[in-house]
Amino acid sequence: MYPTYMKESIRKVEATRERRLKETFPRITEEEKTSLLQKFHPDFIKEGMRELLVGSNKGERTPNEMADVLEGNSRINPDKIDLDKIDYDVDVLVIGGGGAGASAALLAQENGATVLLTTKLRLGDANTVGAQAGTQAADRPNDSLAIHYLDTMGGGRFTNIPELVEVLVKDAPSVIKWLETLGVNWDKNPDGSMHELSGGGASRLRLHSARDYTGLEEMRVLRDEVKNRKIDYLEFSPTIELIMDNKGQIGGAILVNLETNELSLVRAKAVVMATGGTGRLHIQGFPTTNHYGATADGLVLAYRVGAKLIFMDTMQYHPTGAAYPLQILGQLVTEKVRTLGAQLVNVDGEQFIMPLEPRDVVASANIRECQERHKGIETPSGEVGVWLDSPMIDIIGGEGTIARQLPAMVRQFSRFNIDIIKEPMLVYPTLHYQNGGIKINTNGATIVPGLFAAGECEGGVHGRNRLIGNSTLDIFVFGRRAGRAAAQYAKEVKLGTLTLDHVRQWQAELKQAGLAELRPISPLLLPNYARQPYDYLPDYTKQILTVGQIKVA
Repeated sequence: MYPTYMKESIRKVEATRERRLKETFPRITEEEKTSLLQKFHPDFIKEGMRELLVGSNKGERTPNEMADVLEGNSRINPDKIDLDKIDYDVDVLVIGGGGAGASAALLAQENGATVLLTTKLRLGDANTVGAQAGTQAADRPNDSLAIHYLDTMGGGRFTNIPELVEVLVKDAPSVIKWLETLGVNWDKNPDGSMHELSGGGASRLRLHSARDYTGLEEMRVLRDEVKNRKIDYLEFSPTIELIMDNKGQIGGAILVNLETNELSLVRAKAVVMATGGTGRLHIQGFPTTNHYGATADGLVLAYRVGAKLIFMDTMQYHPTGAAYPLQILGQLVTEKVRTLGAQLVNVDGEQFIMPLEPRDVVASANIRECQERHKGIETPSGEVGVWLDSPMIDIIGGEGTIARQLPAMVRQFSRFNIDIIKEPMLVYPTLHYQNGGIKINTNGATIVPGLFAAGECEGGVHGRNRLIGNSTLDIFVFGRRAGRAAAQYAKEVKLGTLTLDHVRQWQAELKQAGLAELRPISPLLLPNYARQPYDYLPDYTKQILTVGQIKVA
């Protein structure tokens, strides 16, 4: 329930609705966009980033929190690992149990591979289930692959790798059909055609959705399919190190059981990395929409074996994360709210940005409104935000539109006595997506033989900013491609002798750079939100002591 002083601002919002309904807010110019981003977007805050001092991206800038884990110490002592003791022997190991990992496992099995899927938490515990808005695919008469391609390139500021965008948009219609074949219940019009919406940066209606449960619905059918096809999977078993062979090829991985702390060794001819994003690093102190396990593990592991990372100096801050109440701080308020007609307004009820500009632009405008113009609304806990005027949806689309199209959002806020059908939501940018990641080719292959990547942990598809609905498309397009390619690779490769020499080399490199005692143990595995009694210690010692979940083997 909003306090009295916030309700006074809401009355101003209500008073401007009739005028805003008649107005068309102008699009931002390219010059205005550049200025806005450079001044307010977190990617442009110089002190928030530093150069990497070791590894294949040495000399390139990335957020401080990311740099710490990428340069982290291994969780294992290679001299204490018996590589002759193999617990699992498979063709393809898939690391990650979200949409990308499940898709890769299914396609790898379809192409004749023996598959093991391992995941840090439970099968399906991933950012996929939190995706609400939809999945893009150009399948309408007035749309085309070329238009989807141009929208995606423009959204990424034309920094995307063109061939990756090409296969993204080409595979999109078949992905929608594939998911429907597996059982996804897409929203349909009365005549049976797809009910599609637009989104920020998209010039056509191509967003396929299942109300605002899209990612949850997609993951539901994938999880069932993995189980029905009897693909082996391990839960609560994150990967803590990759294994190589003496030919420089991927040879498997070392897993740890989160419940028993026991290690398992997997020999695999190919590995598909599908570990998702980095939100739980809380870059620059932002809250996040990400699930609890999103701690950049896949990037750490791939970087340590020599994979190249790309666009690691850019993160996506979703413009509308919940700013009130505190219990759901940072939780996603789907862009679909804006596609349906909600507008962003300040404390005085004045609209300050066209709501369907690309996400980086809208996020920067929200920050500007609060920081420079001081037109935000402060919460009792000291957070700040702007209003997302959701009641406009029913005014524009007719009574019942919100309840019908956004049932999850209605329920989410009703738990705190906020009725988004009648009251606006207070929002502020939240850390949402990792634009960059492991560099891949069109089949998901990295420069490390036998290592593939799919989904949010890979980079290059979205350039420096991702459009709505292209993330869930990405996980299925490249999950399927990586799984298929990994199975084919596994049929042809001949593994040599397994080795952990790359870990020894990594630790030596850290020591030579003077970083071994300054960096935490990584991968982080799980964020640590507990208060720690180590205030008298240096920061780097606190990091090492509080990483805490898994001992160094």
